[in-house]
Formats: sequence, C-alpha cells, structure tokens
Amino acid sequence: MKLTKEVFFSSNIIQQIIDHTNEGINVVDTEGILVYVNTVSANYVNRKREEMVGRPISDFYPAAVLLSVLENHRPILDKKIHLVPPNKYVVNSYPIFMDGMFVGAYSVFQDIQEIDQLNTKIKHLEMQVSLSKPEADYQHVVHMGTMQNIYKQAKKIVGSLGGPRHSIITGESGTGKTMLANLIYNYAKEIGVISKNAPFIEINCAQFTNPDIAAMEIFGSVEGAYTGSKKKKGLFEQANGGILFLDEAHTIENYQNLLLKAIESGKIRRIGDTKEIDINVIVIAASTKNLHEVFLPELYQRLGQYEMHLPALRERSLAEKENLFRHFVRRYEDAVWEAHHIRYHVIFTPEAKHAILNAVYPRNIRQMRDVINYSIDASSPLIEDIGEKMEITTVVDMEHIPFEVSEHPETKTDAETPEVENTITEQTAQFILERHQAGQGPRKIARQLAEMGFPIPYYKVAYYLKKSIKTL
Repeated sequence: MKLTKEVFFSSNIIQQIIDHTNEGINVVDTEGILVYVNTVSANYVNRKREEMVGRPISDFYPAAVLLSVLENHRPILDKKIHLVPPNKYVVNSYPIFMDGMFVGAYSVFQDIQEIDQLNTKIKHLEMQVSLSKPEADYQHVVHMGTMQNIYKQAKKIVGSLGGPRHSIITGESGTGKTMLANLIYNYAKEIGVISKNAPFIEINCAQFTNPDIAAMEIFGSVEGAYTGSKKKKGLFEQANGGILFLDEAHTIENYQNLLLKAIESGKIRRIGDTKEIDINVIVIAASTKNLHEVFLPELYQRLGQYEMHLPALRERSLAEKENLFRHFVRRYEDAVWEAHHIRYHVIFTPEAKHAILNAVYPRNIRQMRDVINYSIDASSPLIEDIGEKMEITTVVDMEHIPFEVSEHPETKTDAETPEVENTITEQTAQFILERHQAGQGPRKIARQLAEMGFPIPYYKVAYYLKKSIKTL
C-alpha cells in the first residue's frame, strides 16, 4: 500500500507516532471527559489508556491545566509545573475549535523531574561556590581592629607617590591573604594605577610537585623546550599590566632565580626560548611560612619592600569577629536571593551566636565562614518544602552548630566572668563538676540542669568548666 495523505490520516500511523513521543498528550471534550490519551500520559498515572478514555480528566489529573482552558477558551503555555508523584512535568494546553465552535482542549506535557533535579543541583553548587570563593570586596569588614591598620599599609603598596611596589603577605592558613591581595588589586584599579580591565592572576605554587612544570606555568614555554612541551603563555604574560598573586610562595625554591630576574629586569623568557618579553606586573607573594628564612636574600629584599602579617582569628577582637559574622550571614542571604529569588532572613539565637563568636577556629576565617554556612544549612528548609514562598525566616540554634566546633569555646573576657559566676550557684557548680567527671559534655549537662529547673546556657557551662579545670 502506498502511503498517501488519505491513508496516513485514516490509519493508525498517527497513533503510533504519538505513542512514541516523549510527551504526554490528553484530549478532552467541553465537559472535561477524556476522548484521547496517549501511552506516555497513561504511564504517568500508572493506568491503561482504555481505563482513562471516557472518564473525567480530574480523576487522574486533579489540577490539570486543561480545566482552566475549558473555562476561558485560551491557551496556557508553560505556566505551571505539576507534581504527579513521583513525576514533575511542564504542560502546555490549547483550546480546540471546529468551524469556529469550541469543542474541547488538549495538553502536551513533558516529564522534567530529572531536569528539575539537575537545575536544583546546579543552583546549589553555584550557591556553595559563591559562599566559599575568596572575596574581592571586604571593604565593610576591614575598617576596624587589626585589619584597619593592615589595610592602610596595603594601600601604600600601590598608592604611594613612588609608584607601586611588590609585597609579601604572611599569616596562618585562612587568615585572609587572598582577600587582602584582592583588596590591593581593587584599590589599584580605583586610583588608576592599573586599568579597570587589568588582570588579577592567582596561582597556588604548592600545587606543583615538578619544578619544570611550575616554571612552565609561570614563565611559559616554547614547543620542544623539553619532551612534551608546547607553546604556552605563562602567568607573568597573562598578568601583564596587573597583579600576579603567588600563594604558598615558599614552595618555589627551585626557580627563585628566574623569579628574581623577572622582578629586577621587568622581562621574562619562556622556558626554551631565547627571546625576552617585556612585562609590567606587580607581584604579591603570600605564605604561611617566614619568607625571610626561605627566599634568597636578594629575592626577599625585592619582594619584601612591603611585608604584611595577618593575625590569626584568635588574636582578633570580639568586635572584629562580630563584623565578620554579620558579613557571612548577609552573604548567605544574598546568595539565596541570587539562586532562588527568595528573600531569606537568618536569625541566630543568642546562645548560637555566642558559641560561633567564641569558638576556636584552627583554620581561622575560612573555617568560621564554613561553620556559619553549615549552621545555616542545617536550620534551613528543603527547597521542595518552600513552595511558592518568596520570603522565609530561619532560626539557627545550638543544635545546628557543628558539635566539634561548639564544644571548644574560647576563653571569655574578664568582663563576662561575673555573669557566669553569678548564674552558677554552689549547688549547680557541684552538679556540673560531678557530671563532667562522669564523662558528660557541657551540652548534655546544660540539658539536665534545664530539666531540674536551672536554665543555664550551654556556653556558660562550658566556660565554667574551662575556668574551674584551670584552677584545680
């Protein structure tokens, strides 16, 4: 039989084609009774097609978009995503007219559960990256305490009348060395020392175990310089006109002479090349080590014209920590808005905030940031539970703070000591010490005291134990 238009429309070929699409299709009359259902639609609700035809669509799809089309005779396109457990789908519905008369409607819909889950994961990952990445704008958290003087010193690196200088930043891991380098970069652009489009190139020197690869990355290479080498532009060339930030710079001992020559002459030579390339780069070297003891004296002298040391978080004032705390909470709220367009309000209970501000952070600011983010994550609702809400408030309590962090609060100031001593009576003090000797932690002891009618916050129990044990 030859396939013609008449044969095509009179045979079951259309049925075969429609049943092999990825979309579900429903057709109803003006009363909402199903007159056609394809296999995909039937599979969504775990029914057979013949069971569905002749029955109201609402028996299978209670919130069907078709019901609205039957009322207003107008199409509805991509307006809603319905949930027919466990499937999510997006639907387009259209009215059907014959000779100008409205006779029914049909819907075409597609399962988007996997796409929706993937989009959710992508948004979550984007949000986590946004929360974890080093920041360029810390302006509002450096204008107090130790950072105020350091930032003033940092400005002189690029803002002095004698022109920009190279510099060294030292400090423990997580104290904000990358942050400070970004501040210097932004300030240099602000005052016109470098252009608005000047590059900021960052490299962690510790990632290289092979000194040849490290040299190739920083200085570039030509094809054939050594086995497997290719023509490659190095980081100095990429940073030309801007700033090259060498993190963990103490690991570059194998090519200090090349670095010294580049800084002194303003020229670099790709590995394996004879041609010199002019460069204009401000070098900032950062390290957790004392570079005076690691670098060649000549290299240290050239880089260390300005050396700044960032204090550990434990050495900073409570006011400075609180400023950082507010910054990271606000950053989380902003990230939620960017990812989901939800106005998110995060509230820490006094106990939780006290524990965060007075905990010990071996990894310094980076760890404090991660603990704050983790605590907010723990208190936050799931995306699927939010629904259509555009504004949400979450409360972070002690139970949301990572146990290993909150178990080790720092020593409080002397001004706080009387408050704790006045709260803990002789009776409760004896109970706390007995429970502690029995192997119980401050959190559990605080719960037991509350049950006995002595609501003493966890952090006060922890402080009392720390103070008492020192005096024993």
